[in-house]
Amino acid sequence: MNSATDSAAPLTPPSDLRPTPEIDPAIPVARTRYFTLRAVLFALLGLGALGWAIQYCLHAYRFVTTEDAYVTGHLHQVSTQLDGQVIEVLVQDNQTVRAGDVLFRLDPLEFQIALQKTEAGFALARAQEAQTVAAASQEAAALDEARARVAQAEAQLAQADAQLALAQLTLSRDELLLSHDGAITRSDFDSARAAAQVAQAASRAAQSNLVAARAAVGAAEAAQSSVRAQIAAATANTAAAEAARRDAERKLTQATITAPAAGRIGSKHLEPGDRVLAGQAVLALAETDPWIVANFKETQLVGMTVGQSVDLSIDALPDRALHGQIDSFSPASGAQFALLPPDNSTGNFNKVVQRVPVKITLDAESRTQVGDRLRLGLSAVVEVRVR
Repeated sequence: MNSATDSAAPLTPPSDLRPTPEIDPAIPVARTRYFTLRAVLFALLGLGALGWAIQYCLHAYRFVTTEDAYVTGHLHQVSTQLDGQVIEVLVQDNQTVRAGDVLFRLDPLEFQIALQKTEAGFALARAQEAQTVAAASQEAAALDEARARVAQAEAQLAQADAQLALAQLTLSRDELLLSHDGAITRSDFDSARAAAQVAQAASRAAQSNLVAARAAVGAAEAAQSSVRAQIAAATANTAAAEAARRDAERKLTQATITAPAAGRIGSKHLEPGDRVLAGQAVLALAETDPWIVANFKETQLVGMTVGQSVDLSIDALPDRALHGQIDSFSPASGAQFALLPPDNSTGNFNKVVQRVPVKITLDAESRTQVGDRLRLGLSAVVEVRVR
């Protein structure tokens, strides 16, 4: 049985009798070159990585960077100061306008009627004021006349008193002459006494006339004071009527809404026939001189000063390397201007690094490069060298 198995198996020659395969002499050289190139490549990659790491560390040491930056500028929310109906819209979305250009108009009929009413009221107030001034002139003349009558009455009283004194003196003398030696007749004495009584009555009448003249002066002065008060009231009415007229003129002027500054129109929600309310924003006007606000961490502000040079890029303009300078720093962190500022005095306190808005303006060359391609709200990346 073993012999059958042994006869079936193939005969294997001894190892020392097998043929030796031929070895290509170029294979070890190629392998050596491969491993050498691979080693060189890894070395170059390592050196490149080391150089990049060194450059990154140096850049991180010298510069502070933030991506929390955006383009901003003056954005005017245009509204009316009057309620009215729009009759004409003269601008379109994204249109460029100049300061003073007409944007839209309200129906002026209502304001024109109001202006006519106030002009009529102003004319009436001026007429009443002129009439009051004329009455004051008449009262002044009446006062002068009353004062003249007082002077006349005083003169008449002085004359009557002189005549009374003369008549009394004559009466006394005649009485002495009649009682002592009868140098005069009884009739002469009676005549002298009657003359004295007449002179006394005339003096009393002159006194009464003087009192009446002085009373007339007091009445004239009171009338003049009253007229002066009427003049003041008429002047105040005229001023009020003039103010109402000017307000009506202002409203008529404000029926035409103009651009407050040069810029581009956006967010227009206005069509002819719309009814607008006072204070309602109907379109926005973005000025064409924007700047960048970068929100740096409070720990990044060390070494930053006003006027410092800034490198920046706009995401929407990746092919533009822009430059500018720091214009100013915000007086407080952004959290302080939030609708609900944080109150760290209550509850558990967790320190959060605050960010401070920094205003950055572009230099003249960068503004020339971007032209009018900057839009408010675009994202930016800002770098500032602090070391």
